[in-house]
Amino acid sequence: MFPQNKNLTYIIVICLLSINLTIFSQQAFHNYGDIQIHDQGQVGFHLDLINDGNFDQNVGFTGFFNQNSLTISGTNRPIFHDMEIDVLDDLFLEVPVGVTNFQEFTNGRVFTPRDQINISLDYLNDAPYLGENNDRYVDGYATITGQLDFSFPIGDDFRHRPARIESEAANNTARAAYFFENPNFPNFFPGNFDTNSFGDLLFGISIFEFWDVDGDQGTRVTLTWDTNSNIPTLVNDLTDLRVVGWDPNLEQWVNLGNTTVTGDLDTGEITSDLIIPDDYVVLTFGTSGVILDGDLEVFTAVSPNGDGFNDTFVIQGLVQYPDNELFVYNRWGVLVYNRNAYHEVQQTSEGFNGISEGRATIARGEELPAGTYYYVLNVKGTKDRAGYLYITR
Repeated sequence: MFPQNKNLTYIIVICLLSINLTIFSQQAFHNYGDIQIHDQGQVGFHLDLINDGNFDQNVGFTGFFNQNSLTISGTNRPIFHDMEIDVLDDLFLEVPVGVTNFQEFTNGRVFTPRDQINISLDYLNDAPYLGENNDRYVDGYATITGQLDFSFPIGDDFRHRPARIESEAANNTARAAYFFENPNFPNFFPGNFDTNSFGDLLFGISIFEFWDVDGDQGTRVTLTWDTNSNIPTLVNDLTDLRVVGWDPNLEQWVNLGNTTVTGDLDTGEITSDLIIPDDYVVLTFGTSGVILDGDLEVFTAVSPNGDGFNDTFVIQGLVQYPDNELFVYNRWGVLVYNRNAYHEVQQTSEGFNGISEGRATIARGEELPAGTYYYVLNVKGTKDRAGYLYITR
């Protein structure tokens, strides 16, 4: 047994059953034969690994160490017992990689191709992991096979955004990935997931992110949010938040419930009702009612890009109160938009679409930056209604 030494170009302590391998100078370790890391063995890869042989009966330690990036490729899946990832500019998988006992994130992310869901970091036999954060996670797909609760260490765009499933939900293997994308325009799925198409008891769908969670066993799924999720664009009260799923048969988002919710509008998590993940293409957040005083529904996400989705600030039900006036302010309290009888213009080019139109603004007619704004709705005979809205571009 040799001690782990990250300063060596590579350490190989292995049992060679029938070996045919090549080491390309400072490029790759290429296995064509049968390799096994024994119980006390430790292997540190500072080179790319190409596995075209058998490398799946390991019971020792395997580490991947580099100040730049590394790649694992080949025709066969390597399976490691204990695995450490310390690759500063990320570890890229071009073939599935399994872990059977323990995996540690030390530096860097693990990238898997999002358009090839069968290439993933696979946690086998309920293998645990440690060290995940916003700089260290699986950027792509991870799987779990086992019978315990499991939180997928997944994320996107330097954001660790786990999804959790319950015990025994992965008897036949479950899979998940997180996408920091507008579901109306997904990059890795055919078609789109129209956030204006939703079933009964729903009033709005997140346009900021979604998850792909796959599995054929019943489970409750827990999703997480952070400040970039813009939960206030959906709800003012977390009791109105819902997990929603895209039903491919109905071609709409459906309400998957809210059995528990914790946190606040900036960070937290929500758990669905019991579902079979394979019944839904993707999951995200929805609302059972962004409603003011029971009869006004406010859609507080504004994305003025001409795509027909949330191009203007819309308050449904406002036609019932024709004597109204809308004010929109930026974060410094400067008026950027003002309109009487807003119900008449809200879905036209005169509605608030991220253009500065306030009487007091210096840059009248200019495009406002993405960010958080504050609206005040005055309806004659009632108290003012107020809240936040969010411009994304």
